[in-house]
Amino acid sequence: MTTVVKVGGARAVDPEGTIEDVAALTREGEGCVVVHGGSTAVDETLERLGEEPEYVETPQGVVGRFTDERTMETFEMVLPGKLNTDLTASLRKAGVDAVGLSGVDGGLLTGPRKSAVKVVENGKTKIRRGEHSGKITSVNADLLTGLLDDGYTPVVTVPMLADDGTPVNADADRAAAAVAGALGATLVVLTDVPGVLADPDDPETLIGQAKTPDELARVESAAEGFMRKKVMAATEALDGGAASVVVADANADDPVLAALDGDGTHFAPAAIEAEAEVDA
Repeated sequence: MTTVVKVGGARAVDPEGTIEDVAALTREGEGCVVVHGGSTAVDETLERLGEEPEYVETPQGVVGRFTDERTMETFEMVLPGKLNTDLTASLRKAGVDAVGLSGVDGGLLTGPRKSAVKVVENGKTKIRRGEHSGKITSVNADLLTGLLDDGYTPVVTVPMLADDGTPVNADADRAAAAVAGALGATLVVLTDVPGVLADPDDPETLIGQAKTPDELARVESAAEGFMRKKVMAATEALDGGAASVVVADANADDPVLAALDGDGTHFAPAAIEAEAEVDA
């Protein structure tokens, strides 16, 4: 079974434990794909360049980045440039035969571009144009399985390649979901909290599982802010064919191994399959 590990880009996330766990899994012959974001590093770079990062809220209440042309240039510089190189080098130092890839390489992550987005400003829904982002609808699974079969560990980041041939931004959690779905893998989404919390201010209120439609609905209603995208990514991964999904703490001891062993919030295909049967 292949494991896709999504490493968060938040400042509070330390990747060292993840690197050690990926090394341990690969030594045991397990296939791993590492997917990473890097919003914090992009924001810091924009600020050093005298630019202000911009975040917008969709009518569905999801908060995300607005990626204009300048921000897109920064993304290309920071994510596949510095962050992917650094993470790949760290994995190789730990004994992992890592290969860095962006979604552009080999047409790994492709789909339609969104040049305009709906946003809510001052309580009103508006159309913002000039967006450089897209929706991943296709994953070059053959590229990944070829590398995995040859003993390599792909280290994947955005940008994706839009259908007009332009590199554009995409959400890293949803990129990991697309990869896990395409490979039929287990997805481990690591973040800076223990999982989905019933009370976001209380780490003791972890919701341990979403294995039925009712449990999934509880998780979805509890998720706030950045966690909404992670829950969305979990459901997209399962809908796309992932074996299972865990949202867990990147800063725990042995974070990937602990998540696979029961830590965090676990999402099972039955929640989606049962939901689909009800809809039918």
